[in-house]
Amino acid sequence: MSRLFIDCPTGLSGDMLLGACLDLSVPRKVIEEPLAAIGLESLYSLRVEEGRSFGLRGLKVSVDSLESDPPQRSWRDIQALILKANFKESLRKRVLQVFQSLADAEGCVHGLNVDEVHFHEIGAIDSLVDVVGVCACFEYLSPSAVFCTTPPAGEGNIQTSHGILPVPVPAVLELARKNRIILDSSNDFPAGELTTPTGLALIAILVNQFSRPNVLDIKRFGIGLGSRRLDRPNLLRLCEINDEDIKDLDPKVGLINKQSLIVQEAWIDDSSPEDLAVLGDHLRLAGALDVVSEQLQMKKSRHGVCLRALVREENANQLRMVWFSKGTVLGLREYPVNRWSLPRRAGFYSTSFGKVRVKQARRPDGKISFKFENDDLLRISLEQGLSVDELRVQLRKSLKNFIPSGGWSW
Repeated sequence: MSRLFIDCPTGLSGDMLLGACLDLSVPRKVIEEPLAAIGLESLYSLRVEEGRSFGLRGLKVSVDSLESDPPQRSWRDIQALILKANFKESLRKRVLQVFQSLADAEGCVHGLNVDEVHFHEIGAIDSLVDVVGVCACFEYLSPSAVFCTTPPAGEGNIQTSHGILPVPVPAVLELARKNRIILDSSNDFPAGELTTPTGLALIAILVNQFSRPNVLDIKRFGIGLGSRRLDRPNLLRLCEINDEDIKDLDPKVGLINKQSLIVQEAWIDDSSPEDLAVLGDHLRLAGALDVVSEQLQMKKSRHGVCLRALVREENANQLRMVWFSKGTVLGLREYPVNRWSLPRRAGFYSTSFGKVRVKQARRPDGKISFKFENDDLLRISLEQGLSVDELRVQLRKSLKNFIPSGGWSW
């Protein structure tokens, strides 16, 4: 299996993603067949041309509408088209998720119920082709994980069906906020809309991690060109990266990932155990990777608790708001830490006792270790009248095939 890495230095849009997929040798029929399944085959023309941007080659995709009087499609219209189409269920789910994200964002910025949302640019035929086409391409490529660099926000103004809007447009801001996607707003970027709502909605559903992979063992890559002329090459790169072959890399380089994280902690002596448990739950729901506590002897000989959360840098501010709004803390400490982790994945083994959930980890020597889910061990132990230790021994003897529920992650 392989992973995919989306590098979007000058922007992100549905047509750029589509061009990169086709340049990665995804057959054109992968895009056209699901579009025909929802009755759009005679409503658009797909032009795929090799072009250059500042001398660098790539594929430029253009979607021309063949509708003489294009309808104003609503979220309900699009949902009905997708639900009745003869799609693979996994493709249907992805396409619906993308359009649901777009509908939610439009509803929020216009103050409408999601069922009342009427798409304008997003409901146009080119956006339908982009969303269905890109989702179908990713189904075809079937990556174990997808990485993406931080999308650029852009700046200035853009003409839309709602008039002249500032960049990033409101729908992009709402999609970024809701999906916790950081936008790069460096002054080094050219003016104009660089990341579109359709492009951002697609990666919000398709991407697992917004960072560069730790190792780039590239099998092949595709280039999608943007339509605007900038002061630099306007392109998006889609790289296919070796996954299962990672064990053949130098174990000192390829199998341990370093993450820069932040520890947030507060010393608390005025909250009940119940209140502290609730605060910990809120922190986890807001994105904390882990929350722990330890007893303290505080001033005036009071017994207190140090509550500590491990968070990603991009989530730090959001977690600060949780500390101050959901607890009694008046101050918060922060300090950076490094976390080193092995690739891991979850799934289940077939055993003589049925399916048992397991977590696997890949060690530096390439060997796979695993651990049974404790809740499953306790359940089977009660059903079979065996101790947990006896059960572990018997389970190891009866292991059959492993079925992963997702790809390797860090």
